[in-house]
Amino acid sequence: MAKERDRVLASMTGLYFEEFTEGETIRHEKRRTISESDNQRFCDLTMNQQPLHLDAEFASETQFGERVVNGLYTMSLAVGLTVPDTTDGTIVANLAYDDVEHPAPVFHGDTVRAESTVTNTRLTSDEERGVVTMRVDVFKQDDTLVCSFERTALVERRPA
Repeated sequence: MAKERDRVLASMTGLYFEEFTEGETIRHEKRRTISESDNQRFCDLTMNQQPLHLDAEFASETQFGERVVNGLYTMSLAVGLTVPDTTDGTIVANLAYDDVEHPAPVFHGDTVRAESTVTNTRLTSDEERGVVTMRVDVFKQDDTLVCSFERTALVERRPA
């Protein structure tokens, strides 16, 4: 059992509470080009049948002129892009997502990347874990900000 735990710990890439520094910005290397299929599958899985996301004819008549990627997919993808550098293997729970904004649309074929800025860290009242709040900014290939939100996570402290 101890050997299995050691293997798991060796493969995780997340940070322990003590490794987060307020004000630090983490630029995540992973990016993702969003396909029509990604958007379609996400809408299907979440039962979101908004025609702006799915109906090319309908969307062509809107201010965007084409289908817009579901904003919740953009946000979910951003969380996934950030996990390896922040909470992979060290998270206890995501506690909150706050102050979500979508200042610009994402379209099929756009490539997104994310940056996380640590805005607050504090120990839990029993001091056994820590709470970390990060501002996540999501940009597409031309550096347009397309989504931003705060993510608050409960994370493990470094083992003794």
